[in-house]
Amino acid sequence: MKAKNLAATLFAFGLFFTGCQSIDKRIEKGQFAMAAKKIDRMTATSSLDLRDKIALEHEKERIRRVEMDFNKSLDDILPFIRKYYPEVSKAQIREWESSKALEKMRINGQDRYFVRAAPNLFRIDKEAKKQKIRIDGEQKDGLDVFLQQHLPAVIKDLRQRNTTLGKPVNMEFTYTLTVDADAVPAGEMIRCWLPFPREGHERQTDIRLLSANCDHYVIAPNNYQQRTLYMQKPAVAGKATVFEYGFSAAVRPQWFDLAERNFTPYDKSSEIYRKYTVERDPHLLFTPAVKALSEKIVGNEKDPYQILKKIFAYISEHYPWASAREYSTIPNIPDYVIANGHGDCGQVTLLFMVLARYNGIPARWQSGWMLHPGEVNLHDWCEIYIEGCGWVPVDQSFGRRDTESEDCKWFYLGGIDSYRLIVNDDYGMPLFPDKQFMRSETVDFQRGEVEWRGGNLYFDKWDYHMEVTYLNQ
Repeated sequence: MKAKNLAATLFAFGLFFTGCQSIDKRIEKGQFAMAAKKIDRMTATSSLDLRDKIALEHEKERIRRVEMDFNKSLDDILPFIRKYYPEVSKAQIREWESSKALEKMRINGQDRYFVRAAPNLFRIDKEAKKQKIRIDGEQKDGLDVFLQQHLPAVIKDLRQRNTTLGKPVNMEFTYTLTVDADAVPAGEMIRCWLPFPREGHERQTDIRLLSANCDHYVIAPNNYQQRTLYMQKPAVAGKATVFEYGFSAAVRPQWFDLAERNFTPYDKSSEIYRKYTVERDPHLLFTPAVKALSEKIVGNEKDPYQILKKIFAYISEHYPWASAREYSTIPNIPDYVIANGHGDCGQVTLLFMVLARYNGIPARWQSGWMLHPGEVNLHDWCEIYIEGCGWVPVDQSFGRRDTESEDCKWFYLGGIDSYRLIVNDDYGMPLFPDKQFMRSETVDFQRGEVEWRGGNLYFDKWDYHMEVTYLNQ
């Protein structure tokens, strides 16, 4: 499926449209340097309106980000591969490339591999994964071990109390974002948006700001679906600029045993149904690839629960987790997952959502952080709407569990564990205060965003860290 091109996103016609088509063709052929020069000529010599100029500048920035993600040569990745395939052949490399297990692009006349292509190979390709286990031995995943104890305990507690909402885990957090020294000239003001927890969720309560290392800050109103704490500081020559704050929250697990629920027919005239079953550009489109996959998975099934199980199981089985390129570089994420055969948490979540919506099941985005002891990290999941239940959590990335317990196997289709922090209830939403330049992450918001009057500061200019203290477990 060919992604939407630059020309289709712009509004002028005539010579300008022709110029954009030329840029598209250069990008499709991997001629990024030529495309960038063409953009520079157009923005310098054409009488563009501001909207078109910004679109061109964003496209130039997007291809720059692609080049950063695909910065490895074959010689760079071979040492890792040879740890497990000492005699790996060119034919084997080409086979992995053809299957998309080894992610590569042709950029400016050279084969460039994704920065994490080598380790991803041993997550995506089943035989390569087995070979790695033969060499390294079977290693227990700490998160899986934790969940083997945690999920049965959650289910037992909820059944005994005949409820869907579990007992709280109280936590304190310290979030730090550090901008590199001299990333901007001394004296220039650095603007910073940090992730802040959403309110109004029964799974996440008692949110309190405990500290901030800036006298003046702004917490976004809760009606902003991607919620922030905003600070700004002047840069000091030779010193990193640190933005830090602390907060606390109580988080709870939730589980709806969908196998025991009678699904009431949807009220198709309701606002929820009309809003959350429609297409949304660019990542929730009913493309030919999505329609074909739905036909393969769902077929003529009409029962909502069986449809959900089929989608959830199929994605769990056929799209293994792998480190992802930056979302801002991908025109349509579900189509990307289908074409490449793998995806990280947010990518498979969007695939689940678009398939659910296409089959008439309301679905919406949710994301933030996973907080399991020793496994604190960014994470994305979603919610589906069930008449009579309301919004129900689904974590496609955690997927169908490998266990004999049917409750635990399907837990994340209708459930979420005790260790989540909700920052976002939608994707690609405005920040508060408004960001002036193109975001580093145009879809999700978990790490933060940083800019100064000279432009956006991309991820290579700063780092972030979340520290979690568990007050009870």
